[in-house]
Amino acid sequence: MNWFIDCITKNYTNFNGRARRKEYWMFALFNFILTVIAAIIDKMIGSPLAITAILALALLLPSLAVTVRRLHDTSKSGWWVLLQLIPYIGIIIIFVFCVLDSTPGRNQYGENPKGL
Repeated sequence: MNWFIDCITKNYTNFNGRARRKEYWMFALFNFILTVIAAIIDKMIGSPLAITAILALALLLPSLAVTVRRLHDTSKSGWWVLLQLIPYIGIIIIFVFCVLDSTPGRNQYGENPKGL
């Protein structure tokens, strides 16, 4: 949970630096859990996904920021995140990039967060 809270509070729009796999996937996990809870609440109150849409908008920038930092950790430019706009293929490519291990040592985006 701390990884998710750090992404929301400290790194809300931080597109610089690197994010290790654990930070990215913990953020993704809690984002998924919150989305499911919001969808259930929407269903219970009978609204057409209003709470889910508000949550998605609130988490859009942190989600993009942690994805860009994760790409930086694999020595990829943050612009690769635009591949997500390509249906199916782009999402699969970004998924594979996010699963890859960190570039060892320092790269052009900073020190390896595993070593800190």
